Amino acid sequence: MPAKPVVLLSHQMLSPMQPALEGQGYEVARRWDLTPEQAAQARAVVHAGEIALEPEFLATLPMLGLIACVSVGYDGVNVPAARAKGIEVTHAKGLNADDVADHAMGLLIAGWRNIVVGDGVVRAGGWRDGDRMGPRAGLRGRKVGIMGLGAIGEAVAVRAQAFGMEIAWWGPRAKPDAPWPRAENLLALAQASDILVVASRADESNRRAVDRAVIEAVGPRGMIVNVARGSIIDEDALIAALKDGRLGRAGLDVFETEPTPAARWADVPNVVLTPHTAGGTVDSIPRMVGQALENVRLFLAGEPVMSPVSA
Repeated sequence: MPAKPVVLLSHQMLSPMQPALEGQGYEVARRWDLTPEQAAQARAVVHAGEIALEPEFLATLPMLGLIACVSVGYDGVNVPAARAKGIEVTHAKGLNADDVADHAMGLLIAGWRNIVVGDGVVRAGGWRDGDRMGPRAGLRGRKVGIMGLGAIGEAVAVRAQAFGMEIAWWGPRAKPDAPWPRAENLLALAQASDILVVASRADESNRRAVDRAVIEAVGPRGMIVNVARGSIIDEDALIAALKDGRLGRAGLDVFETEPTPAARWADVPNVVLTPHTAGGTVDSIPRMVGQALENVRLFLAGEPVMSPVSA
């Protein structure tokens, strides 16, 4: 056995956590330069939950007992399969919900009111007096449908309500205490919405759930905002609908493939894009990192972890 417990970082984006883990007394292994000896001794993996942890890779970690996701999402982890092997899975439940909701509203407003387009017009010297005579619709009274009324979805609803918008939602599980009406299904929600905000946890049950029918139900005057996972939307169908006007506009922070190729979006109109940054602020990231570190500490000390993924 090594003198120090071995903790594995699963992705290079998590490299800044190495000093903190070493400061807690662990030997830090890194997947991108992992040795067979380290793999044989790794007790915990610190992970970015949207990235796939392949069964073949996990099979090379015979002593693994914890997957500590720094993120809220954990769609890259097969939780039932991990737990069947005695591996606990944790995540940063609810720690960045307000930041993600803020970002969703930013995408919504920027896209709905043509703010990004307007910025480009001013910078390019294209401002003409007549531009002000073709105004966009305002937000008050518009209908917002929220797919997924978890911590992020609720935070979006509260913010949208403060703008005077009408709220409805849909998710697979009823929430009797929710103050907003639940649609019969996702398609019905889309049909009744001016703006559809995707805020649900991603899993196999909702892969490409926002398909061509849902996109067309939102329609040429509507908008789709996604701050959940790219897998929930049929991205090819979304792009095609934006190009030919069957969908009015979109605001996306997450994509089918990340980083998404720039060329894929070069000629797509009426879309505001950000590079999966909704949940990352100087407020939320330290909380998420701190909770992952504490989960590792508790696990290696033989104590219950703080934030296990709900079964």
